[in-house]
Parts: sequence; structure tokens; C-alpha cells
Amino acid sequence: MKFATKAALAVAILGLAACSNPDKYGSGATGPGGTLGPGGAGIYQGGINDPNSPAYFSQTIGDMVHFSVDQSTLSDTARGILTQQASWLVSHPGYTAIIEGHADEQGTRDYNLALGARRANAAQEFLISQGVAGNRLRTVSYGKERPLAICSTEECYAKNRRAVTVISQSAAGS
Repeated sequence: MKFATKAALAVAILGLAACSNPDKYGSGATGPGGTLGPGGAGIYQGGINDPNSPAYFSQTIGDMVHFSVDQSTLSDTARGILTQQASWLVSHPGYTAIIEGHADEQGTRDYNLALGARRANAAQEFLISQGVAGNRLRTVSYGKERPLAICSTEECYAKNRRAVTVISQSAAGS
């Protein structure tokens, strides 16, 4: 056999061998993106009933606040959610957050990027006012580029006018 044929055959065999490892992710692991339990290597993500988990933060406390049309002013409901977020973040100093600002599809790209930035900043300033250290928070605006709902109705627009707090564990030594 020619060298190229042998090399291709070797790569194919190695590829198949790699796919057949049943304990590829270690004992107790569920694979990429899954929760790693005891014996798994990585960060335990916990569940919705674990008040120390990111899942609890996003699903029980709420990781999203909504805004009125063309507004970056926090509603009473938004302040309530952000107050709970701040309390969780203050009691979990090992986490940082990125606050994403979003807008609906109405308006220009530039206008919506600026509006998304104002929304993210409003949420960030509120969290800081509630005791979260500013160096643990960052903001980013996606404007209308990452909609939750895609349709041209007020119901969809309302879902897309939001700020989302995305938490992650701090890097060691930060």
C-alpha cells in the first residue's frame, strides 16, 4: 500500500477508537456541557433547588429584566429582580457577571446598540448600588442582534427589550 493510503487508514482507525471510549469524560461525568458530579473533573453546576448554584440564580432568582419601549429606566419589577440578584452575588463572592443589554428589532442597528448599552449600564449601576463590587461586573450590548423571539408583534418586541445577567465563577486568584 502507498503511504497516503496507510496514513488515511491509520487516521480512520484512531478516529473510530476515540469514539468508542465509554468513560471518556471520567467517572460520574455527563459529558460536555453537562453537570459534573462526584468524581468528575470540573465545576459542579448544581441544580435549580441548590441555592448556591448558577441554575438557581438564573431560574429561581431570575437572570433577566425587561424594559419599556425606547427606555433604559428600571421598573419596580426589574428593581425587585435585581435586588435578589445583588443579594445572591454579594453572598457568592466567587462569581462575576456580564450584563447583556438587548433591544427589539425596531430602530437602527446603532440606535439599538446604544440602547442596549444604556439598559446594561442601568442594571449594572443598580447592582453596584446594592453592594456588588463594580470590578465583578461587566457590560456588553448586543442591540437587536440576539433576539429571544423573532416576529414583528409587540409580544415579541417586549421579550427582546431586556438586560440579562450571565454569571460565571471567577478565575482562581482574581
